[in-house]
Amino acid sequence: MQAQINIGLFGHVDHGKTSLTKALSGKWTDTHSEEIKRGITIRLGYSQVSFYKNKKTGQYLPEHLIAVDQKQDFEFCREISFLDAPGHETLMATMIASVALVDAALLIIAANEPCPQAQTAEHLAVLDLMGIKNIIIVQNKIDLVTEQEALKHYEQIKNFVKGTVAENAPIIPVSANYNTNIDELVKCIEQNFPTPQKKVDLPAKMYVVRSFDVNKPGTKIEDLQGGVFGGSIVQGKIKVGDVLSLRPGLLKKQKDKTVFVPVDLKVVSISTEKGKLQEAVAGGLIGIGTLLDPALAKGDMLVGQVFGQQEALGQLVLEAVIEYELVKRQNFQNLGFKLDEIIVLSVGSATTLGVIKKIKEKTIYLTLKRGIYASLADKIAISKKVEKSWRFVAVGKFLSIKG
Repeated sequence: MQAQINIGLFGHVDHGKTSLTKALSGKWTDTHSEEIKRGITIRLGYSQVSFYKNKKTGQYLPEHLIAVDQKQDFEFCREISFLDAPGHETLMATMIASVALVDAALLIIAANEPCPQAQTAEHLAVLDLMGIKNIIIVQNKIDLVTEQEALKHYEQIKNFVKGTVAENAPIIPVSANYNTNIDELVKCIEQNFPTPQKKVDLPAKMYVVRSFDVNKPGTKIEDLQGGVFGGSIVQGKIKVGDVLSLRPGLLKKQKDKTVFVPVDLKVVSISTEKGKLQEAVAGGLIGIGTLLDPALAKGDMLVGQVFGQQEALGQLVLEAVIEYELVKRQNFQNLGFKLDEIIVLSVGSATTLGVIKKIKEKTIYLTLKRGIYASLADKIAISKKVEKSWRFVAVGKFLSIKG
């Protein structure tokens, strides 16, 4: 079964996003050795869960928290995808890319630290400017504070979100490590996050956020499986057997330079955490199995690509004119741009570097270090180096693009 809605978990590093994902889904999304060693999410984590409602009491629970002998008392509500976005400042590009996939957001704020912390403010700014309006605030780690401290922290949250897109968002206190109030959070999600309407009649378009070589070392040649990539369909539908375009495609040498070459791939399988599908539509994350050389998909090498029908994917962008709006940030000064400055552009799930060649009022002219596929309708998140760290500083839109 495919999930019907994508919900992102955002917030400052170590405020409990991954722990909350585990409380909601039963799955620990820090699975890479480097993530476990460092104790932070480096790549985009993903889990899928079924929500249920007790027919007698009205209590809402995720499937893994329902006792076996009580399952007959519960009725199915929805299938949900959760995306656990990195909170560390150096991984903002991954967080921004995840916003392109989500329909709603949980903003996690730890009760044992003053609000707001740096990435709490940054993540809320991204959600605000990228147009995510469905937000629930989760006041986590209430087991580490007294009732009085929790109430004081609640007021800090209210003051922090005043005047933002999250001003009227519900605030749910939880302890993710002890599953405290998880039932109330699930209830709040079901009551506040509607299932988005599917744009199934449009040409297919999917953002790629992960890619893998799923073959184990030592697999016989005749048993090898092709490259797999994961992501979310943003419009249209994809069926097993479809032949669709992956763009910008694969890097190949032509004469004296390296260029992107679009590649058409046959969909040989569609999978979710809960099984195989014959067809997928806009909604929860899916995995697409192909006949692509698995070496070309390993280690997230295809992240940032778009997959679907050619007319829906936009065009190759190597040069661009962008109109921008700076983010209002109290803790940084001089967030404007200058000539020859290198900035980071995030468009859909793609991230690339651009060099500013000309500035005119609220418009910048760029050449990109690495091409991406985009259209004039796409929103752009812009980051720049501020005090030795990459910071989200502006949102933009394309005025013109050139391949």
